[in-house]
Amino acid sequence: MTACADMVVRPCAAVRGILRVPGDKSISHRAAMLGALAEGETVIEGFLESDDCLGTLNAMAALGAPWERRGGRIAIRGVGGRPAPPSGPLDLGNSGTGLRLLAGIAAGQPFVTEFTGDASLRSRPMGRIKEPLERMGAGVELLGPGGTAPLLVRGGALTGIRYRLPVASAQVKSCVLLAGLFARGPTTVEEPRRTRDHTERLLEAMGVGVRREGDAITVEGAGPRRPRLAPAARAVPGDFSSAAFWMAAAAAREGCEVRVEGVGLNPGRTAFLEVLRRMGAEVNVAAARGADSEWEPRGDVTVRGGRLDGTEVGGDEIPNLIDELPLVAVLGAMAAGRTVIRDAAELRVKESDRIRAMAAGLAAFGVPVEETPDGMIVSAPAVLRGGGEVHSRGDHRVAMALAVLALAADAPVRVRDVACVDTSYPGFWDDLERLRG
Repeated sequence: MTACADMVVRPCAAVRGILRVPGDKSISHRAAMLGALAEGETVIEGFLESDDCLGTLNAMAALGAPWERRGGRIAIRGVGGRPAPPSGPLDLGNSGTGLRLLAGIAAGQPFVTEFTGDASLRSRPMGRIKEPLERMGAGVELLGPGGTAPLLVRGGALTGIRYRLPVASAQVKSCVLLAGLFARGPTTVEEPRRTRDHTERLLEAMGVGVRREGDAITVEGAGPRRPRLAPAARAVPGDFSSAAFWMAAAAAREGCEVRVEGVGLNPGRTAFLEVLRRMGAEVNVAAARGADSEWEPRGDVTVRGGRLDGTEVGGDEIPNLIDELPLVAVLGAMAAGRTVIRDAAELRVKESDRIRAMAAGLAAFGVPVEETPDGMIVSAPAVLRGGGEVHSRGDHRVAMALAVLALAADAPVRVRDVACVDTSYPGFWDDLERLRG
């Protein structure tokens, strides 16, 4: 697929089927980083081989931890807590997760690391990680305009801190905790609202003590001894955020049913299921058992469609719903009454301004939508109008959300610039065709 490829999505009467989505993007990033820091070899099954996650693997290889494909798995040879200086800048492509988390690791190393990425990544704010890392003793220089990448991290001897996040962010939390592995003494991060805990779960599974007390998470740093992480075989569950596209596609129309198998059910990721239920969709969850589910819960989710009613999302549920908010807007376009998204200003600094991108996309379908500073208000139109085109703004989640809405339109819709989908879900278009009923 070329860099500016388009896709024409044809309407369909129903969405039905059973499928497995690719491995979880957030977990794949973290498994690559921590596997590279471990002693010995870590083997990862279900690793998401998207552009973003492969970029993280290659960055860790540049820090001395080579990897290889082995029978459908990824094997990483760890550096035993002692990364090597890279020979040049680390290019993380479109991955904010990769850059922010790796900056935490780089902060504890006795060398300078430069990070860069594509135009989208270089437009996103990085000041949130600068403050805590500098308080710990690292130097962080933001080379882009307005506190953006490229950035230089001058690592060194760190001291643990207690840090309260100004905004709920799993990426900033993880950045500080990973830096804390290399610091003297404990590092504690306080969250204003609880966020996904993939980093903490994986650290515990690799033998690192993690303590949670209320809204505070603490790791004990190894200081100059370097952290010791135990390697192990890991199976990454299916990505809940990828599965959510098919849940939404089925939820709003009678006669539709989708079952997604082996999907991650981390409580910090599944707020979308509650939104589906309160809008009126039938949602059934069958949790899996076994060793793989002990460190990251997983299972099968079945969604049956029907008449939906609008809802309001905001407050404490937003951090655990942030990636699915474009789909909440899509469901609002097919639900009776108004759907209100609030307290979600974070959407404006993702791969695109997702509030503006989704509002423009919905309007192109004839959907009444009002953009607000921290969200939007959506109402269903009399007819969901197709026959035109919508633009992803280079944002993978916007592209996929608008494609899901196009399935219910009255005519084919061209989705512009969909190559970005490969950053998180390389097989999306094949699965869309598979579920067309």
